[in-house]
Amino acid sequence: MKKLAIFASGSGTNFQAIVDAVKEGRLKAEICLLVCDKPEAYAVERAKKEGIPQFVFRARDYADKAAYETAILEELKARGIDFIALAGYMRLIGPTLLEAYEGRIVNIHPSLLPAFPGKDAIGQAFAAGVKVSGVTIHYVDEGMDTGPIIAQKAVELSENETRESLEEKIHAIEHQLYPAVLQKLLG
Repeated sequence: MKKLAIFASGSGTNFQAIVDAVKEGRLKAEICLLVCDKPEAYAVERAKKEGIPQFVFRARDYADKAAYETAILEELKARGIDFIALAGYMRLIGPTLLEAYEGRIVNIHPSLLPAFPGKDAIGQAFAAGVKVSGVTIHYVDEGMDTGPIIAQKAVELSENETRESLEEKIHAIEHQLYPAVLQKLLG
């Protein structure tokens, strides 16, 4: 069984969806680590409740990206991590991790890339007045949401769509699609 590390920076709803998929047998993997760059993030509480070890850090406590990524890499190696899933991790992955885990880091993004990369993709899509948005799962490279696309699923916006209702639709898709794609990649 593959050993998975999940990186998150926020509330951890995608982290929880992956955990739940493992518990339900829909994803055959062992979640061995949560990496989080915000000690106050609710994802950390979710990991504690699930008994999943955490590596929690603040980037500003390190000299640079290479320094904190080296610390993360040491943690990943110590736990024998095979694969990394970014789930709302709000930092670009640098060369230290990209080289060590080439082709084994994926991300989920709340838009149909290449449209609306970066932060607040749902807000960007809503403000642009698009009729269709969605979710993308892609391999991670050195760019911001630029890696090769693995899977996408569209969601249509209704005439009376609100930002909140769009967020709910996107999250519902993410929570089903991400574990399913991870199972294909790890299976």
